[in-house]
Formats: sequence, structure tokens, C-alpha cells
Amino acid sequence: MAIDDRVGQAGSGVRRDLRDALAALAGTARLLVALDFDGTLAPVVDDPEKARATPEARRAVERLIALPDTRVALVSGRSLRDLEQVAPFGDRVLLVGSHGIELRLDEPDDVVALDAAERRQLGVLEQVLDQIAGTLDSVWIEPKPAGFAVHTRLATERHSRVAHLVAINELRAEAPDATVRLGKDVIEFSVRSTTKGEAVEHLRRYTRATAVFYAGDDVTDEDAFVALTADDLGLKSGAGPTAADHRVAGPAQVASVLHLLATLRETHAADAPGTN
Repeated sequence: MAIDDRVGQAGSGVRRDLRDALAALAGTARLLVALDFDGTLAPVVDDPEKARATPEARRAVERLIALPDTRVALVSGRSLRDLEQVAPFGDRVLLVGSHGIELRLDEPDDVVALDAAERRQLGVLEQVLDQIAGTLDSVWIEPKPAGFAVHTRLATERHSRVAHLVAINELRAEAPDATVRLGKDVIEFSVRSTTKGEAVEHLRRYTRATAVFYAGDDVTDEDAFVALTADDLGLKSGAGPTAADHRVAGPAQVASVLHLLATLRETHAADAPGTN
């Protein structure tokens, strides 16, 4: 199949403006493809342990991993251990867990240990949030390396509102320095402040990327979209206000975009001087 036909076939379900933006991005010297996981590569499910990237998204990531001068990173609010379990790409991808607190790069894990004050604050968080979860049905607490996530996806709308209000009010009094992040059916509290935007900037420097493609679906991904430059491309997966340049409906469409990006990148590699 001719290169033009391959590109046309891969981009058949992608809007023209997004195709044009991907074509411009694909020619960059060193590309970083940074991707959120839940709601971006994988559909959101009631049991987070059962989340998996769609087969098409997985194939697209595998294609991007194999390309020269292209690095792929997963940037998630999940703990690094959870991320490794649900997205088993091995050491071929860079991993960012807990919104940037945990990193697995090419060297051994780069995880900053909590100091004594942070550990004390973590104990306060655990005590307060356990009490809240114990009084509201279907509200559960997920431990994180530097905090906790209060999940309300399975709770009634009323219990979800109560959990959010009580958790915020209680912890403002008991742990005023804790960082609060609101997500989809989850509220996260951390004793260390970091964002996905900071994580993307760290990855940009680490990989020496000349451009970044970032895709995400959650409120926490907005920090990454804001951190992008004019040479980068941001893709919002799903509904909601966003600072991203482009939007698609969900993980199935994200996979199509990633396949098109891989095809365009392959095309540029094939057309490069000295390539047979």
C-alpha cells in the first residue's frame, strides 16, 4: 500500500483540523507521546483493577514505542504499582504515577521519600478519611504513596456530595497544607504538591523532546494541557471544559488518533534523507 494511502486510511475517522495538526507534529525531531490511562487509553470502569487499554489503543502504543526518536510515557494519578499492573508495557514506556510523585524512567525508580512532617500529615489524612468512608455506603478510600483518594463512583449522588463536602471541610481543619485534587467521581488528598503539568515538563527535559503530544480526560490533565507550548498538541478525551487544542469522544477515538500519529511518524522516518 502506498504511503499516501496508508495515511489516508489511518486518518479516515479523524477530523481534518486534527489530522493537519498531527501531520505537523509528526515531523518533529524528538517526539514525546504522554498519555493518561483511565478514560484515555482505557474506558473508565467501576473496579479500577479491571481497567485495561482497548486492544486498538494498545496496538497504537506498541507502534509508537517501536519508532525512532519517539518516547512514550504514561502519566497517571494511579500509584506506580497500579499503573504497572493495568498497563503492562514493561520498561519500554516511561511511567509517572501519583500525578508526578512517582517516576519510573530508564534508571531505577525516582521516588522522593516523605519527610517526618509529611508522614504525620499522612496519618491525619488516613484517620479522617477512614471515618468518612465508614459512614457512607459505597464510598471507599484508596491509599496513595503520598495521600489518599476518596472514590464515589459507586455511591449515590447524595452520598457523593456529602463525602466531598465533609472530606474537604474536615481536612481543611485537620490538615490545612494538604493538596486537594477534584477528579471524575474521585477527590484526592496529598501531602506533597505536584501536578501532571510538572510531570510533563520533567519528561520533556528528560527525553529532550522537541515537541509533546499529550492526551487525557480528567480535570487533573488540564495542568498538563496548560503546560504545553505552541509546538505541542493537546487532546482531550471526552466531555468537559478543557484547555486542550483538540477533543475526541473517548478511548476508541484516542486510539485512532494514536494510530494516525504512528503512521505519520513512520512516513516522516521513511522520507528522511538517507532512508532507503
